[in-house]
Parts: sequence; C-alpha cells; structure tokens
Amino acid sequence: MTETSQRSAAPAVVRRGIHRAWLVAGVTLLALVAAAAFRSTTGALFEPLEAEFGWTRAETSGAVTANLVIYGLVAPFAAVLMERFTLRKVVAVALLLVAAGSGLTTLMTAAWQLWVLWGAFIGVGTGMLALVFGAVIANRWFAARRGLVMGFFSAANACGQLVFLPVVVHLAAHEGWRTAALLVAVFALAIVPLLAWPFANSPAEAGTLPYGTAADSAPQRAEEGAVVRRSAAAEAIAILRESLRSRAFWVLLFTFWVCGWSTNGLMQTHFIPAAHDHGMPATTASGLLALIGVFDVIGTVASGWLTDRMRPWLLLVAYYALRGASLLTVNALLGPDVDPPLWIFIVFYGLDWVATVPPTVALCREHFGAAKSSVVFGWVFASHMVGAGVGAFLAGWGREMSGSYLPAWMSAAVLCFAAAASLFFLPSSKSHLSPVEGSPVSR
Repeated sequence: MTETSQRSAAPAVVRRGIHRAWLVAGVTLLALVAAAAFRSTTGALFEPLEAEFGWTRAETSGAVTANLVIYGLVAPFAAVLMERFTLRKVVAVALLLVAAGSGLTTLMTAAWQLWVLWGAFIGVGTGMLALVFGAVIANRWFAARRGLVMGFFSAANACGQLVFLPVVVHLAAHEGWRTAALLVAVFALAIVPLLAWPFANSPAEAGTLPYGTAADSAPQRAEEGAVVRRSAAAEAIAILRESLRSRAFWVLLFTFWVCGWSTNGLMQTHFIPAAHDHGMPATTASGLLALIGVFDVIGTVASGWLTDRMRPWLLLVAYYALRGASLLTVNALLGPDVDPPLWIFIVFYGLDWVATVPPTVALCREHFGAAKSSVVFGWVFASHMVGAGVGAFLAGWGREMSGSYLPAWMSAAVLCFAAAASLFFLPSSKSHLSPVEGSPVSR
C-alpha cells in the first residue's frame, strides 16, 4: 500500500466551523497571486530595462515569450509531480524559484541573463503555480462549488495585476526597477511558511472530506494517485497521446491557445507600450490595466458561478465572440486621454479576461474524467501559454516592423472569432455537470 493510499484509508472527520478546504483555497490563491505578480509586471519593466541596458523591444519581448512558453509547458508535468511528490513540496519549490528569479534580475548585466531568469527560473516556478495547480485543488478539495472556486483561482491573475502593477510602476519610476523586482521576491518567500499550515495535500491527510461531501460518504480515493503509474514525464506524455485522439481536446487546445494570445500575450504584455505610442503616460496606462484586473475578478468569479449552472461550451462561445468584437475597437480608442468609450472597453475586457478558465476546466473534467482532468487541463493550459508567447513576440515584432500595434489587435480579433466558431465542433461528452451541481445532463 502506497503512502497516498494509506492516507486515503484514514478515517475522515467532519468538523464544524470553517471547512479546511476554504483555508487551503486561501493559501492556493496567495500562491497564484505571487505567480501572477511578476508576469503581470513585465510590460511595465520594458522601458526601464531598455533605457538602462540599450536592449531592443524584440529582445525584451523575446524574454517574455520564453517565460510564457516555459510557463505553459511546465504545467502538465507539474500536475503529475504534484501527485507524486505532494502539493506542498512542489509549491514550495515553485515559490523559491519565483523569488530567486525575480531577486537575481537585480544583478543581471546582459540580455541572455534576462532570458534565463525570466524564462527558466520564473517560467518554471510560475508554471508549477499555474491554474493547473488551482484545478488540482478544486478537484481534490471540493465536491460542490467547484466552478465557483475555479473562478476565484482564475481571478488570482487579476489580483496579482491589480495589487502589484501600480506599485511596480511607481517603484520603477521613483525607486528603480530593481526595487520593484525585489518586492515580488519578498512576497513569494512570505507564502512558503503557510504551506506548513493551514495548507494540506489532501482532505484525507487533514482528516476531513472534500467540501460538499456528505458526512456518511466514503473518502474518494480516485482523485489522488490515480494517474501516477510511471514517471511524471512519461505519465504526462501518455495522457497527451491518449487525449490527441479526441476532437474535444483539439478544440480546447485551439480555443485556449487563442485565449492566451489575446490576453497574456497581447493585452498584458503590450497594452502599456501600445497606449504610450498613442501619447498616454505609462502611469495612466498601468492604472487602466490594473482596472482591467478589478473587473477581471468580478467577471471570472461570475463565470465560475455560471459554469456550475450552464453548459460550459455555450459560455465559451459568448466569451470569445465578444472578446473579438472588443479587440476591433481598441486601437481607435487609445489616445493621450481616457475618454468614455475607452472606459467601456476597459470594463468589458476586464469582465471577459479569464472568464474562459472555469468552463474550460469543467469541459476537461466532463470529457476526460476526474482522474485525468488535471493533466489534460495542464496540456490545454500549455497551449494557452504557447499562444501567449507567440502573441507577445509577434506583437512586438509587428510593432518594430510597422510602427503600430494595429495588426496585432486585428489578428487577435480574427482568432477570437475563429475560437468561438470552433466550439460548435465540440462533441457531446458522455456525462456533464448539470445546472444543479453534480447531476448528469446531456449537451
């Protein structure tokens, strides 16, 4: 009997008060915020780095591309590593990598060092703390309100952006970009002690049941250790090969690739320099990007709530179509001042930013089952970040070639419309979560 199965066999005790699942979710949220904090501030550091070292926009954008691609590709392997080495150990290593990568940027002197620190250190660290981590927690700790919880985890990206971006811009302008980088490192280190308590690897380890499980239910053992049969790499690759035979997987790969291109790749990385091209001060643009984060929190949590009650694929059709329509307008709305139409765009884009995550996680679970869904979502998430990396690089390259971000906005809009259309080719799953959680319903 393995260590995991022994823990699963331990009797579960249902305690009154706040369920331990919510405390674990709170620590998870903080870790996700730490991962998002540095990634959301790279756009604000472009100009200070270029001014000090003489680097080109292609060089700094390339470092971001390396970060995003590695970040995404690590995610499916991290899902298996979390099953094998426990969540606590993997998350601790991830936070230490983020802290080291962010802190060591203060000592760099060459562009290749930026690529190593942003790409390897922070890319691997944040990849381990990607939304795949949130999906593992939601699947393992919550039998009810799973979509809502994924909504909160998805909003962590916005929280990192909302909390850190204005601070980083202020520090970069007044104290220097090194002070801003050290802030992220300190925040990541501060979360590590919380992994001792209240965090726990599983409900069984904590002597309880997943939230929403009836008190007389037997502990669910399939959620833990079910996919660990080979090495982490072999297991992740095996699940990928199996998933590639499914049309649903290809649709989810494509739609999330477009999601990454149009959010992390384009908007998060290039909105501040694009607004600056139109005469808007960087502090104003960073404030607008932070405001997107405010509405991102609202929109993503609402999307999680809707995912528990509606067919996820229909939500995705609406999200991608509306995002494409909004991207057609952004170039015309940017200017030295913030006019009312731009406020409308900021509010709308914020609501739609990562609203795609809860329904995508739900579709992975519906089509591939609970045991494999976290690793499958890891691969889908990898496509998201590869799309983000491609989008970030091509937007920066296009800006260098044409002197404008207009081609980037237009191409992203077309891709969003294509993503919305592709969802009509999604096959029906054998079982679905109903509007009332847990009961089966056909598509």
